Amino acid sequence: MHIMEGFLPVEWALFWFALSIPVVIWGFVRIRKLFAEQPEMKMSVALAGAFIFVLSSLKLPSVTGSSSHPTGTGASTILHGVAITSVLATIVLIFQALLLAHGGITTLGANIFSMGIAGPLIGWMAYKGMNKVRMGLVPTVFVTAFLANLATYIVTALQLALAYPTDGNAMTSFITFFGIFAVTQIPLAVVEGVLFVMFFDYLARARPDLLKGKLIIKDRAAEVAGAAVEG
Repeated sequence: MHIMEGFLPVEWALFWFALSIPVVIWGFVRIRKLFAEQPEMKMSVALAGAFIFVLSSLKLPSVTGSSSHPTGTGASTILHGVAITSVLATIVLIFQALLLAHGGITTLGANIFSMGIAGPLIGWMAYKGMNKVRMGLVPTVFVTAFLANLATYIVTALQLALAYPTDGNAMTSFITFFGIFAVTQIPLAVVEGVLFVMFFDYLARARPDLLKGKLIIKDRAAEVAGAAVEG
């Protein structure tokens, strides 16, 4: 979900830039270190960035001054964490603002924070918790992608509410924005969760090495053998 050009007061635009820039800088450091230590991961990072670009470009008109869309950050969050995801989101958001009139330069900091930092952070926390208790690939991937999307929309609603409180009451404004966004964003979050489950399931079959240490993948051969014995 993007806030469009010119829809944030200057003070709020600067505030969100100030919060986002340190994380993005940290992300560039992490990418440089990753590529130096594991150059073979360049393809994985590029693929994660492609998901963000393609899915976040599928925008639907929403409440004035914003748009609804998948975020595509779930894969990058699982594979590379929040910092690197913030860099990929930043690159995508700049490209979309300059060439697709999607989002904006003045609202770039706010959009980076919601889509590239806050959403992935919530998704990453869920991912780490579910992975720790060995929930398995399907629920872990679905919940991570779903929450990364949903948290983005919640933070965007908060950003707009803080900038445009109703009669001085930001909470009233937040509830209004939250309710309007829910109509489009919750179904999009579900669809995105299902899409990434399908992608990671394919990846687990075709390139399990890319998910080593990232997700709990059940031994499919053992499952088939076990089912045959039981049968």
